[in-house]
Amino acid sequence: GESHGRGIGVVLDNLPAGEPLDFEEIGKFMARRAAKKDGTSTLRLEKDLPEVLSGFYEGRTTGTPLAAVIFNAEQHSISHIARPAHADYTGFLRYNGANDPRGGGHFSGRITAPLVFAGAVCAQILKRRGITTGAHIRSLHGISDEAFDPMNVSAGQLEAVKSRSFPVLSDEA
Repeated sequence: GESHGRGIGVVLDNLPAGEPLDFEEIGKFMARRAAKKDGTSTLRLEKDLPEVLSGFYEGRTTGTPLAAVIFNAEQHSISHIARPAHADYTGFLRYNGANDPRGGGHFSGRITAPLVFAGAVCAQILKRRGITTGAHIRSLHGISDEAFDPMNVSAGQLEAVKSRSFPVLSDEA
């Protein structure tokens, strides 16, 4: 989908059948990418509520592709101006002018919402197998955070970063 189209979505194939999904946890995972009111992110406010279309029945994955859509609600299109620091012009070139330029089209940061949903689904399945994933901002605009010890990072450390409003290890950074 595109940023200013009807919706954006994702299809996950090869998920194991019979996996329960906790949509409350998925909502918390997705809330981490939601717009902040502190001036550090977009002003666009979307609910980012994924609607599962297939691949999920009676609380469990079916083994067939899991398809989900997130409908767009708030669009303010600027379709005739190529914006600096966006992919508007490169999209125009790549698709010979046939691209949907409204709000960045397929190159918008909005497209990350279904990717985050996919990550939330996979994280639950991996966690049941003893695998925890995580990340933090190591540096931003010349400011560096502490680094994880790559040989001794624990699941607890990874989970702690996920619960922070800004994913860093050091509050001072």
